[in-house]
Amino acid sequence: AHQCDAQECRARESPPTADSDAPCIDGTRGSFSLSVCACPIYILMNALMNTFISSSFAFLSLSSSSSCQNKRDEHLLKKRNVPQEESLEDSDVDSDFKGQNITLDAILQNATSDNALIQLSAVQAARKLLSSDRNPPIDDLIKSGILPILVKCLERDDNPSLQFEAAWALTNIASGTSAQTQAVVKSNAVPLFLRLLHSPHQNVCEQAVWALGNIIGDGPQCRDYVINLGVVKPLLSFINPSIPITFLRNVTWVIVNLCRNKDPPPPMETVQEVGVCACVQPVILVDTVWALSYLTDGGNEQIQMVIDSGVVPFLVPLLSHQEVKVQTAALRAVGNIVTGTDEQTQVVLNCDVLSHFPNLLTHPKEKINKEAVWFLSNITAGNQQQVQAVIDAGLIPMIIHQLAKGDFGTQKEAAWAISNLTISGRKDQVEFLVEQNVIPPFCNLLSVKDSQVVQVVLDGLKNILIMAGDEASTIAEIIEECGGLEKIENLQQHENEDIYKLAFEIIDQYFSGEDIDEDPSLIPDSTQGGTFNFDPASNMQTKEFNF
Repeated sequence: AHQCDAQECRARESPPTADSDAPCIDGTRGSFSLSVCACPIYILMNALMNTFISSSFAFLSLSSSSSCQNKRDEHLLKKRNVPQEESLEDSDVDSDFKGQNITLDAILQNATSDNALIQLSAVQAARKLLSSDRNPPIDDLIKSGILPILVKCLERDDNPSLQFEAAWALTNIASGTSAQTQAVVKSNAVPLFLRLLHSPHQNVCEQAVWALGNIIGDGPQCRDYVINLGVVKPLLSFINPSIPITFLRNVTWVIVNLCRNKDPPPPMETVQEVGVCACVQPVILVDTVWALSYLTDGGNEQIQMVIDSGVVPFLVPLLSHQEVKVQTAALRAVGNIVTGTDEQTQVVLNCDVLSHFPNLLTHPKEKINKEAVWFLSNITAGNQQQVQAVIDAGLIPMIIHQLAKGDFGTQKEAAWAISNLTISGRKDQVEFLVEQNVIPPFCNLLSVKDSQVVQVVLDGLKNILIMAGDEASTIAEIIEECGGLEKIENLQQHENEDIYKLAFEIIDQYFSGEDIDEDPSLIPDSTQGGTFNFDPASNMQTKEFNF
């Protein structure tokens, strides 16, 4: 019979699909083999942690203004176009171009002018074309040959306004398709953007950060290239209280892009540096916790690095944060950690994490319920002490309620949680499941179309029957009374080979004998199997049951 291995169950690293609260994660996965960080890692970690602790974890409200909130949501995208808006750099210098139909040839010619004002106006005109909301002419501008001119403008330290406009234009080109981003990279813009991170002009510096974020977000090759050129150290230097919030969120967005890929994950040095900085600034909490969730989604080594940073005790309380978006990000991050080893899972449990779950399992948002049950399904896949912790926290009845009443995504996670417990748990722990009347809602899922769910339920039912030993006939009676037997019989015709074989085995081993009333020898000896009083009319198990 197919039986899901406990550790295999735990390694369900793809949690339930998140909604728009989560950063876009549809990027290409790829290799990440470069080693960065020239500075002493642990000195940096200690400095960041000291800064974090001194802040007393005084979280600021993320809803201080609607404009900031909308801006933050934009920053979660993998690539972002800088929209057309009035900036400090917009002035009368482009008056010659206003109200005119500027051709690309004119822009190209004027962008190389020796007249500083004409050159700035031309670059600004190019930027405005690229900042249009609908179909910016990126390819046309690339074909015109303007890229080398814009890149050359990045070198003009004597003209920060020109640097800013050129960086803005290149940022929007890099926000396009992969081919368009690659065109910016091939024009040798990245080293100059990294140089501009040290610009004394903040708007120039911030625009360079934005451009690098778009390039890093293109995929693993660009990401590796930018990291190899040394982006991490200057990027993390911006995480300090003196940086304006809009700039800080741009930096955080780039950090999220750095953390996205997990196949293989980022270098350990990068994980160590980024992992701790995630909690330094409360005002960028959502973005940085999502960055942590990406880091913890990269396998046990990365999980351990995040644990070693000391961030877990500060991450767990976020599960009860007043902001749903913070809760969602924190739940994903700690959920990823408990996909690791039993020892790594225990680190989270030692932070009293289960005390937050009654509220999460009854949260009005279904996505929170679903991810909470997913988290618990990986705890019930752990060792018996961890299973007992879930029982002692009073969470089993709440999981069963979600199994019966939640939406299908949550029911699916609850089925995993129950089935995992039947694999990992002791007899008395599985007995507790039966006492909580788990079998009827468990059997109800046997009629769903999702083959994986059906197989998970069949595995769980067979494990319960095996664990029951001499009391298996009573378990079989419960299954029959709630309509489960009929469903299992129908599954013998299922198109999935594993399902129909498992259904056949259950019927053959536990339901194919003569009627118990006609053969008293089939009635289990209560003195051998303990006391179990079951009243079929009530369809409820008593709490006297012992396997």
